[in-house]
Amino acid sequence: MTSREAPIELVPYDRSWPARFEQEAADLQRLLATWLGGPIEHIGSTAIPGLAAKPVIDIMAGVETLEASRPAIAALTLHGYCYAPYRADAEHWFCKPSPAFRTHHLHLVPVESSRWREAIAFRDYLRIHAQVAAEYADLKQGLAKQHRLDREAYTEAKGPFIARISRLALHGV
Repeated sequence: MTSREAPIELVPYDRSWPARFEQEAADLQRLLATWLGGPIEHIGSTAIPGLAAKPVIDIMAGVETLEASRPAIAALTLHGYCYAPYRADAEHWFCKPSPAFRTHHLHLVPVESSRWREAIAFRDYLRIHAQVAAEYADLKQGLAKQHRLDREAYTEAKGPFIARISRLALHGV
């Protein structure tokens, strides 16, 4: 973890998270109208009722292509989002208000991409399979303790679980 990044801290589910998403999505709808090629979705753990999470609202906005949406980076930066070239081959990634204190993550993702389909499938699967959501919660709690000061390691360690459930959600395997 760099000195600019916040440590990983999971909190119990907060019933205000969906409303916080809706408020931010309405602002983003206006701000990103030129570049949107699909819906704005609430993803990540804050989108799963009852699931403990980092208190950061994850938002995925559908764009036609990364190249066509590149000008959105400057527009979002002017409105309080911090851009980082994280997974730049698959998305434009932002946090708000800063890497040290995050309230929102924003992912501009092509709507026809596997990244888009997998994120939605994973979210929807956990919403309807409470036992799988509980397994994910247990995994996250252990990883948050193990990688408290290393967000990248925490994210990478969740990867196999997310990939397995995404495959199951999309293909039944």
